[in-house]
Amino acid sequence: MACILLVEDNQLITEAVSGYLEVEGYKTITFNKVAGVIDVIKRSTIDLAILDIMLPDGNGFVLAKDIRKISTIPLIFLTAKDSESDRILGFEIGADDYVCKPFSTKELVLRVEALLRRTGTQSVSAEKIKKWTLEDDTLEIDSEKHILLVNSKETYITGAEWKILIYLSSRSNQVVSREKILSECLNYFFEGSERTIDTHIGNLRTKLGGGDWIGTVRGFGYRFNGVPCT
Repeated sequence: MACILLVEDNQLITEAVSGYLEVEGYKTITFNKVAGVIDVIKRSTIDLAILDIMLPDGNGFVLAKDIRKISTIPLIFLTAKDSESDRILGFEIGADDYVCKPFSTKELVLRVEALLRRTGTQSVSAEKIKKWTLEDDTLEIDSEKHILLVNSKETYITGAEWKILIYLSSRSNQVVSREKILSECLNYFFEGSERTIDTHIGNLRTKLGGGDWIGTVRGFGYRFNGVPCT
């Protein structure tokens, strides 16, 4: 049974979302403020978190940044802040999805289900551990333990970044379009959503270090440049 953390200060929304999740077989932990959230993530097994942005004692964006320092759990923002700049900021911080209020509770639960499937530990390859080199740099992905090593150092990435990295690396030296990444990895589309791919890729490049692991092919998309180890 997956455990979903919901941080939302509106009691009616909390009851509706947690109730629907529990009917669908999920365990839920709810908070109406920031205080205590990091502690429960540290001591509990949380599979996914849903965060409001405007909370009485803090900001959901800041909370997400703090979560990303200790965990790679999938994050969904659930908020009334619906501008494109807010959505882009959410993805830059490390969110995997962004749902604007008002919303459909059923749709939110379907997004939770889809995100848990996408960020699972199943690899596109039968091999559980794959390694690549790029000049003097090395990259290792353990899909069973969900561990990424960059130059032998464990590196934390978001669920969306993980899915994109797995997808691109399984197609080494193939050019993959933004549209293909959206449909195969993230399964959503809204006006300007292709920009979120650029944001995810930019964040991923930073976390992979100085090597040109993911190259841009102007007018077409992206290409993974690593050389697989045999």
